[in-house]
Amino acid sequence: MPEIQVPPFENLDHWDKSARQYQQTAHIFTSRFAEDALARVSLTAQSHVLDVAAGTGALALAAARTGARILATDFSPGMVACIAEAGLPNVEARTMDGQALDLPDATFDAVFSIFGVIMFPDWRKGLCEMHRVTRPGGYGVVTTWQDEGAATFLLLGQIRKKLFPERNGMAMPDAVQALSDPDDFARELIVAGYRNPRIESVTHDYLLDLAALDEPDTLFGMSPDWVSLNDADKAKVIAEVRMMGGDQPNLPIPSTALIAVAKA
Repeated sequence: MPEIQVPPFENLDHWDKSARQYQQTAHIFTSRFAEDALARVSLTAQSHVLDVAAGTGALALAAARTGARILATDFSPGMVACIAEAGLPNVEARTMDGQALDLPDATFDAVFSIFGVIMFPDWRKGLCEMHRVTRPGGYGVVTTWQDEGAATFLLLGQIRKKLFPERNGMAMPDAVQALSDPDDFARELIVAGYRNPRIESVTHDYLLDLAALDEPDTLFGMSPDWVSLNDADKAKVIAEVRMMGGDQPNLPIPSTALIAVAKA
């Protein structure tokens, strides 16, 4: 039988190996959406907050400023280590599968997942687990990208369609495709147990530093749309990005997310 290929976003080794690169290249950008999500929920020093699939802690570290107690979980020990290294006294980081949280029911005042649950093989189970551990009257907050992703992933997908239209690009996670419509997103949250979901669209520009094209594997290395190219095709992609940027130091890539806030 042919070997089943696990998508990179479901592969533990992929995230462990790329944790530092993610911290350097993606964390600052995703932090902007994490701040947007935080602005939609009132936290206090008495709040108990869970960050599911926390990555390098964009939400957890920002939420810590409120004085709330934060538990950040991720299935990647490499990601968890990045959060722990921040050394914040009110942030605990633990390795944990978001599809089967080792946590009691109705524990947290607010449960967040910033572009995390959407990567799960069983993302519906992830949403149900988020709801299970949210106390009645608490909040569940989930962000997802729209159909074609964001930042360098979005840019590479657009360039591949232009330069290599006959080739299939990177497939987005199932949840990104399923939740791209706000009405569908709201329905899935209700099925998971949440109520009164509010879905808002938020766009931020990812500013691609064109000087970083001197080390393109560092810039694009997390994307299958890059690593699947040969050297000649990579050179074509770099030339296209430079042309798009022109004489400017940065190339803005407008990237849109949906932020959902629902009550338990």
